[in-house]
Amino acid sequence: MLPKTEPLPLIRPRRLRANEAIRALVRETVLDPADFIFPLFITHERSARKEISSMPGQFQIGLDHLPAELDSIISAGIRGVILFGIPSFKDSRGTESLGEEGIIPQAVRLIKKHAPELYVITDVCLCEYTDHGHCGPVLENGEVDNDATLELIARQAVVHARAGADMVAPSGMMDGMVAAIRAGLDREHFAGVPVMSYAVKYASAFYGPFRDAAESAPRFGDRRSYQMDPPNRREALREAALDVEEGADILMVKPALAYLDIIREVRDSFDLPVAAYNVSGEFAMVHAAAQKGWIDGERVMLEMLTAIKRAGADLILTYFAREAAQLAARNS
Repeated sequence: MLPKTEPLPLIRPRRLRANEAIRALVRETVLDPADFIFPLFITHERSARKEISSMPGQFQIGLDHLPAELDSIISAGIRGVILFGIPSFKDSRGTESLGEEGIIPQAVRLIKKHAPELYVITDVCLCEYTDHGHCGPVLENGEVDNDATLELIARQAVVHARAGADMVAPSGMMDGMVAAIRAGLDREHFAGVPVMSYAVKYASAFYGPFRDAAESAPRFGDRRSYQMDPPNRREALREAALDVEEGADILMVKPALAYLDIIREVRDSFDLPVAAYNVSGEFAMVHAAAQKGWIDGERVMLEMLTAIKRAGADLILTYFAREAAQLAARNS
């Protein structure tokens, strides 16, 4: 006959929530300044520092003001930035993005001289440079010419690498973009430059403030023929798998907050670092509600970013980077 056993005591989870000391000791997901990549909008107007009305605290920054901005970023503990360019002129093919003296190559060289410890990622796309606002040359039927775009963005990536970019990040959702850029970089002896692919980029309503910041709103139509349909989950995994096959080094999901399930699926499905873009609309909503006094903006910011990391993101591109990094360092 088996000996009689006493019932197990009731487990009380609240014991591990009693105060901040124990909560910090058992916390499962911790934000770190090294998690964040800060997006910067670099304008051709050298002396400009224009606040973006829909993104409080974010600016279009000219090269004259860039060193001070870099110093602030570094002091917050942030190690990486991603650059978006606002050119002096636009045309149907985004020609200015292909020149060695374009705004992004100039900015990269300045950063590498002033702050060589910063890791510099460049956005590789044509939408900021085309007069129609689409991500590549447009055919007579209004569709983006996929193959012509591949040739141009491969050239753009090489120009950025030659200027000193540490990594390139194609964002246009063109078929074959990673393979074209990888081949272009390798051919020009930049095999050591990684590609962070916007592998899963949805046709989202959360991008509005970014298009103000980058002056890249489409003049006609929209981008739903090349960005992903928000209801689709399985398609995201197919897109990511294609980019892995083509040589992507990091996979990005954009936006982040409304697609936490996709971040988790990509994290579980692929053995590569996963980035998530906490986009402009997510940033703007928090600021707008905080200004109204409806929410505690700081707490909501940290809760959002923690959710993104908990979902599986290794890297978070966010306009909150400076504030979040300072808080994370203070709480560590």
